[in-house]
Amino acid sequence: MEANMSVVDVMAQIQQLKQIGDPLSKKKIKQSHPELMQNALYYFPSWEHAIQSADIL
Repeated sequence: MEANMSVVDVMAQIQQLKQIGDPLSKKKIKQSHPELMQNALYYFPSWEHAIQSADIL
């Protein structure tokens, strides 16, 4: 699998979803933003790591 988003794009989208109050649970993201989930797992070992990395920025 290849990523079609950059790691910066992945983190920015996670931050945007958090700001607007969308749920960030793995199950909800898989349903509502499957491309974001695939790209996040390309760059990070887990969805939780992706969320933590996005919070650092």
